[in-house]
Amino acid sequence: MDLVTLLDEAGAAIGTAPKDDVHTAATPLHLAFSCYVLDHEGRVLITRRALSKRTWPGVWTNSFCGHPRPGEDMIEAVVRRGTEEIGARPRDVNVVLPLFRYRAVDASGIVEHEICPVHVARIDGAVVPDPSEVMEFIWVLPDRLGSAVENAPFAFSPWLREQLPLLRHEGRI
Repeated sequence: MDLVTLLDEAGAAIGTAPKDDVHTAATPLHLAFSCYVLDHEGRVLITRRALSKRTWPGVWTNSFCGHPRPGEDMIEAVVRRGTEEIGARPRDVNVVLPLFRYRAVDASGIVEHEICPVHVARIDGAVVPDPSEVMEFIWVLPDRLGSAVENAPFAFSPWLREQLPLLRHEGRI
């Protein structure tokens, strides 16, 4: 059973809870992360969430997301989760939006409420996603991703819609 770290409004750890029990209509603030994988051509890997996902099934999102386990180093958590979710080991992992936080409500009523530092990384090897996490993936140029999000925002996760303009403004992707 994976645990997540619960946070107070200032971002201080105040406890833990089972990951499977946290995401409800009353999700408490907790620690997570997002990662965007870039290739040598400057393209970003975006993934489409599996239809079996509890929140935002079937939407396009960043390369992968996750939750560090209590006491786990954030970079180690990014490497672990990337290896699990997209089947490729992240390297050169850098936090680029360390204070990002958001709250969003899925159509089913489930809430995401996270302090979610955003990372950029590279990978070694091919993408071989876990089908229970990712149903599709594509490498896309940031300008094309920006256009797609502007033209069809409903097709993308709320965190990607918020993170992408910040990443582009900062020149990170």
